[in-house]
Amino acid sequence: MSEKELKERINNQIRVRELRVIGIDGENLGVLSFEEALKIAVSNGLDLIEVSPEARPPVAKIADYGKYAYEQAKKAKKMKAGAHITETKSVQVKIATGEHDLEMKARQASKWLSEGHRIKAELFLAGRAKGMPDEFLRERMDRFLNLITVAYKISEPYKKGPKGPIITIEKVK
Repeated sequence: MSEKELKERINNQIRVRELRVIGIDGENLGVLSFEEALKIAVSNGLDLIEVSPEARPPVAKIADYGKYAYEQAKKAKKMKAGAHITETKSVQVKIATGEHDLEMKARQASKWLSEGHRIKAELFLAGRAKGMPDEFLRERMDRFLNLITVAYKISEPYKKGPKGPIITIEKVK
């Protein structure tokens, strides 16, 4: 059972004296005693569902519990499907990477950005390259960033990583 199902009490599970009751067609029936509200629900062949137990007085709805639970599950599923999970994708570039390879990596990075992912671009330095001036390394990284076709913003500026400079970018919303 989900947390939502545990929170909702129906019919005789409700333990309050007064409830604000919402009728069958969504109209507000006002604040009624628990017994009155349950009588109305039972006379219509429906359930009394406590939808907002934290409110003062708690809010209950007269509806068919099976339909209500189905609608809630459908809403939750739709919200979950609409939620987009972003990842941080990595692109590694070397100082001597050729122009065509840079274009391919930039095209892939552009695709990931358009999907909403973040990109961590890393300039991989080996051996002597680690001692090169920062301006030269930054220019090499900018060469790659200029090839990206999707509008982006820098979320984490240049910083030194264990393998070389790293920059993180994400799509402009």
